[in-house]
Parts: sequence; C-alpha cells; structure tokens
Amino acid sequence: MPRTKEQYEAMRTATINKIHSAAIKLFAKKGFTATSVHDIAEGAGISIGLMYRHYKTKEDLFNELVSYAATGLEKIVEKFQSDESPVELIRQFTLEILNDFEKDDAFAELLMLMNQSSMIEDPSPQIQYLNEQSEAMLNQTARLIEKGQNLGQFKQENASEMAFYYFASLQGLAMIKITMRKRYITPSLKIVTEFLIGDNISSNSICCQQQL
Repeated sequence: MPRTKEQYEAMRTATINKIHSAAIKLFAKKGFTATSVHDIAEGAGISIGLMYRHYKTKEDLFNELVSYAATGLEKIVEKFQSDESPVELIRQFTLEILNDFEKDDAFAELLMLMNQSSMIEDPSPQIQYLNEQSEAMLNQTARLIEKGQNLGQFKQENASEMAFYYFASLQGLAMIKITMRKRYITPSLKIVTEFLIGDNISSNSICCQQQL
C-alpha cells in the first residue's frame, strides 16, 4: 500500500532527529571544522544523498541546531522572569540539568556545541542571536539572584559574579561528562548550589517568603 502523508512526515521527522543527534554528538566531540557531512550521514545511519535532501550544507545544519539552542535559552529567560520563588527556580532548573547529565550525553553535547558556536569567527545571524540569548540568560539569572538575596534566599555576594560562576560550573560539568564518559559522576544538587544557597540560609525564611 502507498504511504500516507502522515507516514511520510513521520519518516521525515525520524530522519531529521537522527541527523540532529549524530551532528550534535560529532560537533561536540570533533568540532565543527573537523566534522564532515559524510561523518554526520554515517553517524545517522543514512546515505549522503538523503543527508543532502534535508540540508544543503553543514552550515545549514549547524545553524538549525543553534536556533534550537537559542529557543531553549529564551524559555529559560522567560522562566526566570516568573513570580515563582527564586531559590525554587534555581533548584528546579539545576536539578533538571543534573538529571539530563545523569541520563545520557545529549544535553552535555548540546552545551558543548553552544560553547563552540560562540567562538566561530564571522558568525551567522543564528549564532549571533544565540550569543545574545546567552547574555540575556546570564543577565536574567543575575537579576533572579538579586531578587533571591532581597528575600534572604541567597548568599549576599555579587549577583553577576555568582551567575557567571553558576553557568561556568554547569559548562564545566558538561565538558567533564563528555571527556570522562562512564567515569563521570553527577554531583548532588546541594554541591552544585551550595555556593549560592549554602547551609546558612534559613529554610524557614525560604518557606515564609514562598507564602507571601
């Protein structure tokens, strides 16, 4: 029986997902320049011809992945602008990242790809936008920390420095995850956020602020 439009669309989506997964893994491991279209097609388990049917160039594929990453950063910024408790927002977000690290390499590889894109000379509009969103995320995180400090939820240090340190820690974990593979050990939520929250922050103070 001939395939329906829905079946063709499902096949197309499955192929694109395979390409994305293979490309992210290879870009994270080998870098953009050292990764070839042939490498990506082989990693995705498809032919070169099928690869070119979906993406005319390696740059087109990379830019699509970058746009995907930028959209993710936009959602983080929006989430951090909500009226939820700052300390709970940080805890929830951090726990999601740590769980992703524990599950597989996919998110760590995406973070590595994002890091590589920031160092590309003559960046595309997609990469420029990703860089803008990265800066927006850092700035919004600093504002969230300041809000939490005013509520007595976070330590009283420079909020911008704490935001940089927070994301540098996550980026560092991603790099270690990729390089150490099976030897990698995911740290606890407490260890990752202790510099920001710490044992000296009263849990009663947090609970009281959440009820306001």
